Amino acid sequence: MSTINLLPWREQRREERKKQFITTMVLIVICAGAVVLLADQFLGSVISNQNSRNEYIRGKNAELDRRIAEIQLLRAQRQQLIERMKIIQDLQGNRPIVSRVFDQLVRTLPDGVYFKRVQMSGASIAIEGEAESNSLVSNLMRRQDASGWLTAPNLLDVKASNNPQLEQASEFRLTVKQTRPRDEEQPEQGVR
Repeated sequence: MSTINLLPWREQRREERKKQFITTMVLIVICAGAVVLLADQFLGSVISNQNSRNEYIRGKNAELDRRIAEIQLLRAQRQQLIERMKIIQDLQGNRPIVSRVFDQLVRTLPDGVYFKRVQMSGASIAIEGEAESNSLVSNLMRRQDASGWLTAPNLLDVKASNNPQLEQASEFRLTVKQTRPRDEEQPEQGVR
């Protein structure tokens, strides 16, 4: 038999497989690196895109917060204006009442009675005056009680006057309440 040495061939083949294996491994490492690099760039762009969206939302939220604050400020100003308008309307509505009350004070005043001082605070009217006699003071109180705009006269005191021109003159102090007649209250309630 002839002697054939197969070892160098196997050794060569082993070397080729080893080179092929190393080449394949290098290609796999290069491809894996490329995939990792591409994945990193893709994820970076996705994260950057999401961050820009988040910033956009934060900006819009800040703008909405600013608008909400403006709306609340406008609501507060509106409420203040409504309150002012209500006060002005009340004052405008009460203006003719004062003149009617003074008109009623004059209409209920009998001859021989004189007012020295009239003071109105709220619905109460304090009156100081002089009368030629005590019966005129009583007559004044009856007339005020019968008036639609005045009610509940209350005599605080009566004393002799120091006026030398009048013999039986009396100084008096009384209070009376201001009210509205029933027929004038109803239309206003219907309007409101």
